[in-house]
Amino acid sequence: MAKLELDQGVIDDCRRRAAAVANDVQTYIDRHSTVSIERTVLRAYGVEGADPDGVPLVNTCVDRYHKAGLLERGIAYYLGRALCRGATDAQDAAETLAYGAELDDGRGGPGDDEVRRALEDCTRRALERIDAARDKRNADQERLGLGPDGAGQDPLKYVIVATGNIYDDADQARAAAQVGADIIAVIRSTAQSLLDFVPIGATTEGFGGTWATQENFHIVRAALDEEQERVGRYLQLVNYSSGLCMAEIAYMGAVERLDMLLNDAMYGILFRDINPRRTMLDQYVSRRMIARADITINTGEDNYLTTADAIDAAHTVVTSQFINEALAANAGVRDERMGLGHAFEIDKSVEDSLLLELAQAQLVRQLFPRHPIKWMPATKHKTGDVFWSHRVDGLFDLVGVMTNQSIELLGMMTEAVHTPFLHDRFIALRGAEYVFNAARHLGDEIEFKKDGRIARRAQQVLAEAAELLGEVESEGMFAAVARGAFGDIKRAIDGGKGADGVFARALGTGYVNPLLDALEGKSFEAAPAEIATPAKEAN
Repeated sequence: MAKLELDQGVIDDCRRRAAAVANDVQTYIDRHSTVSIERTVLRAYGVEGADPDGVPLVNTCVDRYHKAGLLERGIAYYLGRALCRGATDAQDAAETLAYGAELDDGRGGPGDDEVRRALEDCTRRALERIDAARDKRNADQERLGLGPDGAGQDPLKYVIVATGNIYDDADQARAAAQVGADIIAVIRSTAQSLLDFVPIGATTEGFGGTWATQENFHIVRAALDEEQERVGRYLQLVNYSSGLCMAEIAYMGAVERLDMLLNDAMYGILFRDINPRRTMLDQYVSRRMIARADITINTGEDNYLTTADAIDAAHTVVTSQFINEALAANAGVRDERMGLGHAFEIDKSVEDSLLLELAQAQLVRQLFPRHPIKWMPATKHKTGDVFWSHRVDGLFDLVGVMTNQSIELLGMMTEAVHTPFLHDRFIALRGAEYVFNAARHLGDEIEFKKDGRIARRAQQVLAEAAELLGEVESEGMFAAVARGAFGDIKRAIDGGKGADGVFARALGTGYVNPLLDALEGKSFEAAPAEIATPAKEAN
């Protein structure tokens, strides 16, 4: 593939600064937890069900102890004490904690060592469920292969289904696979990210998408399991691990064999006004779960360009990619599972806009050579002219194959008119297939002019990213977000939704969370080395 001349010293400095930013955030993460993290522990231990009003048992249990000011020791501590006192299993223990006449204040009774021993079987079974789902998915991928050629040839074609009815979503996912889709995403219902609980069961109503529930994950994965045997290639399933239930959804995605999860460190802060501290804590634990499950994350830097100008703010995308990479590495996610995102969002009326888009795409591809880059289509500057829109999508496809983008979310000609119909998706898939085939080796046949417009633009964006990273390192991540360094959006460190769900852990060994300990490799059997090894610097 053609290469731009980039200053490796600047790239190395960007990574050093991003690591410093991520490590500073990590010092906060290591001393705190959230109600959603604690609910994730209960879910992984097998706690399920809801009360007659639909409130999940995990919420009732955690909320009761949080309101009493007792959660600093972690909900697992109280669950273990209930097991020591005769509860038959984690479900029985959680029901006792949630509905029992008396609240366990943690004084007297079983000691810490006894509590941890009582939780060993729960933790082991939780890890076994995650590992079994991972091994099944990876075996199916190996058997059937990825992409039309079975070798995962880039870019893989990614499309969206979003009807509100999970059964209709499953049918549309099958239809997309039959005409060439490699990856199918079920878009989550509008504003679910602001719910501080996960709905239970299959759903047939949703606005702007379909509710993300464990049963809904199961239904679509089962449909794709059947369909992939018919089409003879592995079909990847995507959903969202974001919002106020980020870690819980990561667990559900892990055990239901999802392949990709939209999981960004800053999206919820900037675009859903979720408390910055809450988001940073939840993204860490969700990514620990994702790393164990060997799931690919998709980050959301493309969204910055919907609120900021794509030319002026291009460097903020690269800055965020470096930071997302460092945060994911701290959570044990390997490079090959970090699907960093960017988008084809420059105003199409700007002269040489295609060259500017090509510069950004090539820059990102070279900065992150082992990462499955997610390339997003134009949306901001689309119009109701579907013929012009389809031509824009064709140029997007051309840049994607030319620069070897890994995952391409296909643009729809009716993007600015309505939610795409089945036939719109068919046209997008056929158009992308034509361009990918016609220009498959174009990138191998060209060279970039050393001092040309593309090279100069890429070098400019990299230099601006390095400068911004220096600023973020100096002031800290939370302060940078507060002043609007990303997406032209300002979010105060103490503001936003979910702030009351953050709490400090008990000092020393007082906080009990054997599941997180295991995901961090501190106890029990760690994941296989090729999965658990933290990402290394990409040169």
